[in-house]
Amino acid sequence: MPRRALLLAGGYGTRLRPLTDTIPKCLVQVRGKPLLQHWLDKLLGAGVEQVLVNTHYLPDLVRDFCMNGPWSDRIVLVHEKEILGTAGTLRANDGFLRGHGTFFMAHADNLTVFNMDEFMGAHIARPSTCLGTIMTFRTDSPKDCGILALDDRGLVLEVHEKVLNPPGNLANAAVFLLEQDVLDWLQQNPDASDFCRDVVPPLTRRWFTFFNNEFHQDIGNLEALKRAESDPYWTAK
Repeated sequence: MPRRALLLAGGYGTRLRPLTDTIPKCLVQVRGKPLLQHWLDKLLGAGVEQVLVNTHYLPDLVRDFCMNGPWSDRIVLVHEKEILGTAGTLRANDGFLRGHGTFFMAHADNLTVFNMDEFMGAHIARPSTCLGTIMTFRTDSPKDCGILALDDRGLVLEVHEKVLNPPGNLANAAVFLLEQDVLDWLQQNPDASDFCRDVVPPLTRRWFTFFNNEFHQDIGNLEALKRAESDPYWTAK
C-alpha cells in the first residue's frame, strides 16, 4: 500500500454553481457523504499512513471538515493562496512525498469505486520503465476527457486531451500511483503546471494503466452529480 497520498481539493467547482457558491466542490455530498470523505475513507481505511489535502476556495470549510473528522491525525492540510495547478501542487509538496516510495494522487472531485489492492498489484507488475500507473475508465463523453491510446501491454502510446473527436473512449480517470522519479521530472520541468496536460503527454510509453471496472464519475457539473446519485451501479450492488 502506498504510504502517502495527495488529494487535490482546491478547485472552485464553477460548473456546479449555485451549489458551490457556499461550499467547496470537494465537500459536495454524493451518496450521503462529501466527496472528500469518500476519498479519505478509501485511502486511510486501506492503510495509507498520511493524506495531504490542498485547499484554496473556501479553505476554512475544508479545514474544519478535515480537522473535526475521524481521520484528523492523519491529514495534512496545505493552503494555496494562488492555485498552483495539479503539477504545481505536486511539485510544491515534494518534501511530503519524497523518500516514501510509491505515492497516490487523485482529484478529490471524482467519485470512484475501485479495489486498492488490485490497483497497487497492477502498479507493482508494471514494466520497469514506467514512472506510474494511470487509472482508466470508459466515458460517455470522450471530448470532455483525456483519451488514451494503449499498446497491447497497457502502456500509454498517445494522449488526446479534451479534443473534439478523440479516437476512442478510454479515459484518464485522474487517479494515479506514482514513483519518486516523477518528483525528479517535475523539479527539472518547472513550467509544467497541469499534470494531465503537461506531464502525462510528454512521458508516453512511461505510463502503465489500470482499468476501473467498478465505478467512476467525474462530478464536473450538476448533471454529472445527478448521474452519480442515480447510476444503476448502486442498485445492482
